[in-house]
Amino acid sequence: MSRRVRVLVWAGVAVLCALAVSTIALHRGEQINAMWLVIAAVCSYALGYRFYSKFVAAKVLALDALRATPAERLENGRDFVRTNKWVVFGHHFAAIAGPGPLVGPVLAAQFGYLPGTIWILAGAVFAGCVQDFVILLFSVRRDGKSLTEMAKDEIAKVGGFVAYLAVLSIIVILLGAVALIVVNALKSSPWATFTIAMTIPIALLMGVYLRYLRPGKVLESSVLGFVMVLAAIFGGQWVAQDAALARYFTFSAPTLALMIIAYGFAASALPVWLLLAPRDYLSTFVKLGTITLLAAGIVAVRPVLHMPALTRFIDGTGPVFAGNVFPFAFITIACGAISGFHSLIASGTTPKLIARETQTRMVGYGAMAAESLVAIMATIAACVLQPGIYFAINSPAGIVGQAPEAAATTISSWGFNVSAAQMAQLAHAVGEQTLFNRTGGAPAFAVGMASIFSDSLGGQAVMAIWYHFAIMFEALFILTILDAGTRVGRFMMQDALGHIWKPIGKTSWYPSVVATSALIAGAWGYFVWQGVRDPLGGINSLWPLFGIANQLLATVALCVATTIIIKMGRGRYAAVTLAPLAWLVTVTFTASYHKIWDANPRIGFLAHASQLAAGGASGSTARLIFNDRLDAGFTFALVVMVAVILVESVLEWSRVWSGRKLAEVRETPFVATRFAEEQG
Repeated sequence: MSRRVRVLVWAGVAVLCALAVSTIALHRGEQINAMWLVIAAVCSYALGYRFYSKFVAAKVLALDALRATPAERLENGRDFVRTNKWVVFGHHFAAIAGPGPLVGPVLAAQFGYLPGTIWILAGAVFAGCVQDFVILLFSVRRDGKSLTEMAKDEIAKVGGFVAYLAVLSIIVILLGAVALIVVNALKSSPWATFTIAMTIPIALLMGVYLRYLRPGKVLESSVLGFVMVLAAIFGGQWVAQDAALARYFTFSAPTLALMIIAYGFAASALPVWLLLAPRDYLSTFVKLGTITLLAAGIVAVRPVLHMPALTRFIDGTGPVFAGNVFPFAFITIACGAISGFHSLIASGTTPKLIARETQTRMVGYGAMAAESLVAIMATIAACVLQPGIYFAINSPAGIVGQAPEAAATTISSWGFNVSAAQMAQLAHAVGEQTLFNRTGGAPAFAVGMASIFSDSLGGQAVMAIWYHFAIMFEALFILTILDAGTRVGRFMMQDALGHIWKPIGKTSWYPSVVATSALIAGAWGYFVWQGVRDPLGGINSLWPLFGIANQLLATVALCVATTIIIKMGRGRYAAVTLAPLAWLVTVTFTASYHKIWDANPRIGFLAHASQLAAGGASGSTARLIFNDRLDAGFTFALVVMVAVILVESVLEWSRVWSGRKLAEVRETPFVATRFAEEQG
């Protein structure tokens, strides 16, 4: 293709992107087609990858295809393994694509489709994708060091120690929250449990196939895995319909909690090529395949968005969760725009698999763009629902009432008409007893996704199949976070304990691998176990911390990235990470203040605890009061720790810029690759 043709093509993409974004942003008082969101997303990510990520790669990071990666220099067959770039992409995407891009946009849809869509697009292109890309590259150049180790080396020892405490605390909370979501999604669901369970032996088979039976035959392994996953999905439906078989895959919440804790331990302790990488690669088929199908369904059906651009609840009185559109829309939607958890994967498992430095752009920037597209699809799935149906599903009984008639009356009084009969008919169509008060975002996404699929593939007769497939799809997203998250936590523990006793720090020493895997799985497993015994299901105390903790973690990652860029002598490009850092500090610190001290009991942890205490603290109420105060204390501690890291970073920048400190980075010395002939 000639240069002139390329210029015309990209100019056309830019014009189409501008048209789509302006349509989304400027239309009021009329419904718009969901196609505009898909067009805006695809064009934005294409432009961002082609131009912005190329600028970052060339001018800020100076990627070097001739530099050997730690996967080549330190290959040990367990954690450091040179891996095909598409397998790494699949692993990385599967590891970062957890519940956030599915649940967050659905919950934030109470503000309307506009705030979430604009944040997802702008946040991903200029913040989230950049964070993942630069942290991945910096970790590759430091033998796959963790985020906290890089903070200690590049910012200061105090900042590194505080970063370690903050990041490890955040990991435990994040994994505890997402594991509890898996438990709630799989309990009493033999279809989903069977399908998820079958991905484990399929992944083991793929790992052995690629390692020993047919080394390097990625396409063969991919086809084999894809066929077996499809068989597992349809097999799950057959199992669920057979009463004798279904009971073997129907488990209570406590049993599932123990099984998931054991799985997290195994995924961390086993060699990466045997379970984690092939399973995540396998999960990518289901994830990307389903999102592609959903996009195709949107193209075929061209549904309109029934949710308005902005709703009355931007003032903070929303029934799904309380709080103004700023800052809470930007906290609720973390994954899909920018997620601190991604920086742990980008400095955990993924840099130990990268074969060539130049692949960090595709894996880091590209995988995050793919996850952001998932968030756009979740926004569409929520907003194609009638607003009355959306609020009936997502509003808690304490806000709208327990009885279907009372809930329907309350929601209709807001101007979003819905009836109890309408909701009963919808519940029957998807095979559920009721859809009222199904909070958490997952059921609403499943209903919206099933509606789009059934309209394009099969009609209303198969809506129940699509609904339960969507529930399984969401559980698969969440479970892969446990894989990579537990392994990242294990790496962090080995890094820290290795300073006390050196053998523990060796990632190849198996007793250390087993011991630290057990420690991290036991830590988040404690919160899961407490959650399944909580009178309100546990998620009420864990989930409010999820968004704030995740964005605070991104703040730490951007502090590290900005510091390294400045010390590389590329301070003139520091705005690439400094601008999103300034935005996140504003958003997260404001949200944290409100969650701790806001006088509204629906927003502030302490205000809610005081309200409960005024009514008498006994039994389950006492536990809720304790949870609120724990949440407040934990949020305050995280903010203080992140503030320390921020101050340490600013001081380091000033020392380098003023010339009081030599600008030098602690990279691994350059070693030429032995695979220069390979296409990167």
